Amino acid sequence: MTSSKDNESPLRTRRETAESKAETTRRVAREINEAETSARDAKTARLKAARLANQDKQAAAATNTAKGKSAPAKPRKHIVPKT
Repeated sequence: MTSSKDNESPLRTRRETAESKAETTRRVAREINEAETSARDAKTARLKAARLANQDKQAAAATNTAKGKSAPAKPRKHIVPKT
């Protein structure tokens, strides 16, 4: 006589019920959504930091220009009097 455990293969899986399939689907969908959300939030934070750094550079450039520290002045043209 063989027991019922001997008939079951270790590689054989039990059939999932509709409830457990739904739970698995829900869990995987939730994990995907959370991964997408965290990736989006990370990208938003990175872009915001870059934008703020760019605004700081522009503000510094505007401050330097306002203080007269802009690009060097062009040399004046030498006017030769007519004779």
